[in-house]
Amino acid sequence: MGRILAIDYGRKRSGIAVTDELRIIASPHCTVSSGELIAYLKDYTTREKVDALVVGESLQMNGQPSQSAEFIEPFVKLLAKTFPGIPVERVDERFTSKMASQAILQSGAKKKDRQDKGLVDMVSAAIILQTYLEKISPY
Repeated sequence: MGRILAIDYGRKRSGIAVTDELRIIASPHCTVSSGELIAYLKDYTTREKVDALVVGESLQMNGQPSQSAEFIEPFVKLLAKTFPGIPVERVDERFTSKMASQAILQSGAKKKDRQDKGLVDMVSAAIILQTYLEKISPY
C-alpha cells in the first residue's frame, strides 16, 4: 500500500504532509517553494509509492471558490497531467491555517516557532490529510 500525500498549495510555498505506509497517521513532512513543487513531487514519487495526492480546496463560507482558487486550479490540473497514474483528490481547506496555528500554540511551541509560516503550512497540510483520511475511512 502506498502513502497518501497532501498539499497546502500557496503562491510562494506549499506545505506537504504524508501518511505512513499503512495510512494511519497524517504527519507534517516539509515545506517546498511552490515553483519547485512539481520537481520535488517527481523526486518523491520515485522514492516512495504514492497512491493519492490530496490538495486543499480553497472555498468561501458560502461554498463558492475563493480568490486563491485562481492559482490553485491551474496547479491541480498540472498535477493531474504530470502524475496521470495518481488520483488527485480535493478537500475543503477552510480554517486549516487557523486550526494549524492553534495546534502549534497548544503544543507549547516557542513564539518564534509559532510565527514560522512554513510550519503553519506543513501543519495545515496535515490537517487537510487527516480530513481526507477521515472521509475515506470505513469506520
